[in-house]
Amino acid sequence: MKWIVGLGNPGSNYEKTRHNVGFMMLDALAERHGIKFGPSKCKALIGEGFIGTDKVVLIKPMTYMNLSGEAVRAYMDYYKAKLEDMIVVYDDMDTATGKIRLRYQGSAGGHNGIKSIIQHTGTQVFDRIRMGISRPEPGYAIVDYVLSNFPKKENELLKTMIEQACDAAEFSLNHTFEQTMAKFNG
Repeated sequence: MKWIVGLGNPGSNYEKTRHNVGFMMLDALAERHGIKFGPSKCKALIGEGFIGTDKVVLIKPMTYMNLSGEAVRAYMDYYKAKLEDMIVVYDDMDTATGKIRLRYQGSAGGHNGIKSIIQHTGTQVFDRIRMGISRPEPGYAIVDYVLSNFPKKENELLKTMIEQACDAAEFSLNHTFEQTMAKFNG
């Protein structure tokens, strides 16, 4: 059983921010497959269901981005979930807006949500779908940038990127992550 963790911040004031593309992707994937998020468990909103014949769990940590690893660890410990079955979906400033990049290991690259997951799992080896948000203009504070909404002119790029990330997650259910990377990293 795969479990897909989308990173973001809880609350309506963060809903459409760049930092919440992980939540946006999970919402789109849930909608595609009729999966509903239930009450909070393990410091996260959890939706369980099927994508085709594959049972999946969609997880949105409610700990705020910087403590995402707490929810991941709580879920792993409570459900005895295996790290190799996890995919983490999150925003990435080193990838152009509208593009996705898949990796199966690496450092946090300055991303506090990933840093927290590495800290709480003790490894940098886990599958990731990075969703591009590009870098801010020089002089624009990174925290302000990631907590800002996407401008209207990027709506189409955002929509396409969310669809691609959903497609990649679905494909990964019946293929190795290496095959998924080869198909979606272009």
